[in-house]
Amino acid sequence: MSQNLKDLSAAGVSIWLDDLSRGAITSGALQRNIDERSVVGVTTNPTIFAAALSKGADYAEQMGALARAGASLDDAVVAATTDDVRDACDILRPVFDATDGFDGRVSIEVDPRLAHETDPSVEQARALWMTVDRPNVLIKIPATLEGLPAITTVIGEGISVNVTLIFSIDRYRAVMEAYLAGLEAAHASGIDLSTIHSVASFFVSRIDSEVDKRLEAIGSDEALALRGKAAVANARLAYEAYLEFFDSERFRALPGANRQRALWASTGTKNPEYSDVLYVAELVAPGVVNTMPGATLEASADHLEVTGDTITPNLDDARDVMAGLAAVGVDFDDVTDQLEREAVEKFEISWEELLASVKTALEG
Repeated sequence: MSQNLKDLSAAGVSIWLDDLSRGAITSGALQRNIDERSVVGVTTNPTIFAAALSKGADYAEQMGALARAGASLDDAVVAATTDDVRDACDILRPVFDATDGFDGRVSIEVDPRLAHETDPSVEQARALWMTVDRPNVLIKIPATLEGLPAITTVIGEGISVNVTLIFSIDRYRAVMEAYLAGLEAAHASGIDLSTIHSVASFFVSRIDSEVDKRLEAIGSDEALALRGKAAVANARLAYEAYLEFFDSERFRALPGANRQRALWASTGTKNPEYSDVLYVAELVAPGVVNTMPGATLEASADHLEVTGDTITPNLDDARDVMAGLAAVGVDFDDVTDQLEREAVEKFEISWEELLASVKTALEG
């Protein structure tokens, strides 16, 4: 057992693994991460599944059976991915039970091609919820403008949701509003609110990648001094917004309602000049989730130093960073708008790669 990761967990951070494959399930690797790395949840996305399916061998038997049954390409993708998520849910069920549903979660995303379509997103969220058929699944819906009403609708039906692709604090506030509206609808329908859980996936490292590029183009000493600071500052201020929102009378009026926890996504460090645990060490606070790719999880197990809450004592510093970015000419709203567009496009490309891998497997 990694003491570093035990310390991180003790500081209030739920450690989720941003990776899943059939091989990790069947080999026992996922269970070892639970036992030895304090992992209490799993997230997936189209890129992760595309990588898993491209390896082929672990899915050959299922793909052969689906081909013989005449399954369509889309149906084969759903069958393969939901089987993996269901099995991972079963492995994590003891964690789910022990934490009253807060952890032990596995996320699966609606087709990213539906990111700008509300009603089809709702329909697929319902279908995935029923197909996986496990209480510890989270259905991922992107925080696009069209995704917000879909989030409210499915939360209102008692479906637990991982809201993904959040980059800006303004959009994050809209996500929390969508969640709360869903809880109010569920309460009006007589649904037990304690059974509904949600996380809001706030993306981190991609912020620095884009902002640093703009700072280097500006080139002044003041601009260059801000490199590597925007992502942490943005996330810290998001956590402040989370604390404020869920301390509201409107939320507290809902009996048994759970806070929609902030989840730090995209926490692998992309710039080799920065610490490989930067987006773990600097974003520690009670009640958050950090979903880490495997390399970040291993780096954290090896040399992460946990010193307690690194968010709330540094909120003024975060405000200073954001003010500094504006002062040197970085349009942060433009940054987050661009990152949302690119993220949707990247997941659409990954989905096409996933379809191509499954098509090859079906034809094999």
